[in-house]
Amino acid sequence: MVVRKKIPLRKCIASGEMKAKKELVRIVRSKEGEVSIDLTGKKAGRGAYLSLDKEMISLAKKKNILANQLKVAIPESLYDELLELVEKENNS
Repeated sequence: MVVRKKIPLRKCIASGEMKAKKELVRIVRSKEGEVSIDLTGKKAGRGAYLSLDKEMISLAKKKNILANQLKVAIPESLYDELLELVEKENNS
């Protein structure tokens, strides 16, 4: 009998799709109100998951989804970092 390892699923806040945790990027708001990208998935704070897809990132930016989920203003630079991350993923 083969035992399959359970794959943790998370919901993308932009698309609403359930995906494997490894396919998403976690954005975290710390207690101090700082927002950052959490590549490890272990930072303390309120987290939201977003697909590594240009369309989902631009949708989250356009509809202010991240700001609503994390209840804090999202700096423009964070969206730029996310888009750079997508580029790196596509090139590797």
